[in-house]
Amino acid sequence: MSIIANHAKRRLAAGELSLGMGLRQARTVDIATIAKTCDFDWLFVDMEHNSMDVDTAAQISMAALSAGVSPIVRVPGHEHYHATRLLDNGAQGVVVPHVDTAEEAGRIASHCRYPPIGHRSVAGAQPQLSFKTLPTAEAMRLVNEETLVVVMLETPKAIANAESIAAVKGIDVLLVGFNDLCAEMGVPGEFGGEKAEAAYAAVVAACRKHGKHPGMGGVYDHKIMPKFIGMGARFILSGSDISFMMAGGRDRTGFLRSLKL
Repeated sequence: MSIIANHAKRRLAAGELSLGMGLRQARTVDIATIAKTCDFDWLFVDMEHNSMDVDTAAQISMAALSAGVSPIVRVPGHEHYHATRLLDNGAQGVVVPHVDTAEEAGRIASHCRYPPIGHRSVAGAQPQLSFKTLPTAEAMRLVNEETLVVVMLETPKAIANAESIAAVKGIDVLLVGFNDLCAEMGVPGEFGGEKAEAAYAAVVAACRKHGKHPGMGGVYDHKIMPKFIGMGARFILSGSDISFMMAGGRDRTGFLRSLKL
């Protein structure tokens, strides 16, 4: 194959759970192999809520390609260069936060897809192609096929526009950010409540109608996650490096503190 497979996208195409690990603290490339060993399909390289720069995100993306876990970068905003600089340097997909309308989703898809789907500027030799020299038309087609474009729905306005957003060509996943959504709906932290469930049901219905994949972010309670997965969630942000580290650390200190001296 001339292109490195996007494992996150392959899982979704097979109707399986596509599991991602968020990077908030990790700054070194070994996190890619760690994620692969833990059986994650993709890295959620978060450039919205941490101080990671483009170079670090690109280096982690390069390492992830070799490790066999797909690098998906959450970019900090909607400008075209937020996405394309990462896509040109190893990322196999982007997550764009705070998308409220089909018009915004359309611009994002256009930034991230080569013609004839979008208007992304054609790069030279690319990491996703193992830097092989291919005919330009073939390279564009292959990269378009393996790029995952994810938009985050995080407001009541976005939920109301879910069907028109899902209809946008070039968008693959509608990822509901439950933290911001519940805060915007006036029920912060109530991920298992009626408002959150109704909002997610609307997104799932929109995705099914237009052949897109529903995503879930911000929900990590083992009692609540199965409900949304049962409703149709497939692109799953499973937790972050810091949350996993703290959970393991608390478990170990709890055990040691319980020992009788």
